[in-house]
Amino acid sequence: MLSITPIPAFTDNYIWCLIVGSDAWVVDPGDGDAAERHLNQHGLQLCGVLITHHHSDHVAGVAKLKQSWPTITVVAPAGSPFTGADVSVNDGEQYPLEGLNTSALVTRCPGHTLDHVAYKIDNHLFCGDTLFSGGCGRLFEGSAEQMYDSLQRLRDLGASNLLYPAHEYTLANLEFALAADPENLQLQAHKARCIKLRQDGIPTLPTSMALELGINPFLRSHLPELQHQVGKHIGRGCEDSVDCFAQLRSWKDKF
Repeated sequence: MLSITPIPAFTDNYIWCLIVGSDAWVVDPGDGDAAERHLNQHGLQLCGVLITHHHSDHVAGVAKLKQSWPTITVVAPAGSPFTGADVSVNDGEQYPLEGLNTSALVTRCPGHTLDHVAYKIDNHLFCGDTLFSGGCGRLFEGSAEQMYDSLQRLRDLGASNLLYPAHEYTLANLEFALAADPENLQLQAHKARCIKLRQDGIPTLPTSMALELGINPFLRSHLPELQHQVGKHIGRGCEDSVDCFAQLRSWKDKF
């Protein structure tokens, strides 16, 4: 049975640790010390690493983990600037995860970066910095159109999927979400739950695609109520759902 544990890193990163028995894989180990400490404390044997994109807070710990576990397999997106991969994976590929008795479906999702991918393992979707609870990643390399399409691709993988973003950004995202979607009662209730979780020192993640479809403005830019609020903010009507998404992302950047 697969179990999944968040390893806190830096100020708000999560390194997700996937475990079956004593075998483990980690996703986006930006902090090698934090990952190694967790693995050793729990008597785990590291089999491999999954990388969603090349930013240093997701890859900087790989070299240290390679020193401690020289035989691990490091999996990263094909065409990525990250140079520490043993295996490069492409969109639609099913990559077998040694020791976990399962595989990861690779889905390209450019926007935050051009090399970004997500990994779907059973009903667990590791989405890096593409999709957060209540938000989405900044557009450092890609366009709003690319990010919009990427979020649609992740949505189409299924509403039953649990989502494992790489950052604890939820409360800040929900503040903005309520500015863009102030009458959303489900969003209001979710924010109250998340405040309590963080007060108790509990992660707000994983979230679910089903929940995000109800509360995340970046997945709801096709809705008239979102387009109305965005139109009030920018002083004109939204042309379509992609335009609404782009204006939401620009609004959030300055929020």
